[in-house]
Parts: sequence; C-alpha cells; structure tokens
Amino acid sequence: MEAGRERTGGCLCGGVRYKATPRSETFGACHCGMCRRWSAGPYLEVDCAPGSLKIEDRTHLGVYRSSEWAERMFCSKCGSSLFYHFLPKDAYSLALDTLDDLSGLEFAEQIFVDEKPAAYSFAEQTTMKTREELMAALNAVRES
Repeated sequence: MEAGRERTGGCLCGGVRYKATPRSETFGACHCGMCRRWSAGPYLEVDCAPGSLKIEDRTHLGVYRSSEWAERMFCSKCGSSLFYHFLPKDAYSLALDTLDDLSGLEFAEQIFVDEKPAAYSFAEQTTMKTREELMAALNAVRES
C-alpha cells in the first residue's frame, strides 16, 4: 500500500492545526457506539503513516482515555473531534473532515458494521468488518 501525500488540517476554531501523511489515499468509517457518540455519527477516519502526525500547537489539544488501548483527542476550545490514538502501536487516525483538502481520497472500509444503526447506510461498496473480526485483528496486532 502506497502512502498518500502530506495533508494539513485542523479544528473548527483553528486552535489545533496539524500536518500528516495518510497511510494511503483511502478513508474508513467506524460504526461502534463510542465513535458514534464521540463524533455524532459514524467516525470517518484517515489512518496516518507511522510518525507522520505533527501537531503545530498543543495548547487546546484535549485527550480522553476512552479504553485501555485508545485515546481520543479533540480541541478543548471548540470541541472538534480530531484524532483517535491506538496506543499499542502508537498509531493515529485523523477525523476525515478536519482535513483541509479531501480530494483524491476514496472510501474503502467500514468497521463495527454489526453495530451500525439502521437509520443510515452508505452507497459505496467497501470492505466490511464486524466487531469480532476487528477484535481478532487487533489482538493479533497486540501480540506481534
């Protein structure tokens, strides 16, 4: 999988700005209950290439430890959801719509599809993973 081009982004008020290089030119959606509460809908995300996330000013960066393996980061000034941090691999995903430019990105994967409410659906054909399938993959990552 070829890495994407460096992109910039930030929160609604501009208090948190960043640069990052996506792992690829794709994005995904998480339908788990935590992500839906955090982002007021499915969490649309872009996975960052390792070590590529550079936050310009952390003054307004809030961090919430949402589980033993993850943190969620947001702007403490305007409340924008910004980053999901998977602690075991120090991996970050960006909230899709915090990017300044979405051009060239393709919808590729949906996770926790067994928790997706019936109230919405996406027309695009993507890879679909249930909670069980994703947890098995995450356990394999933690053990490696």
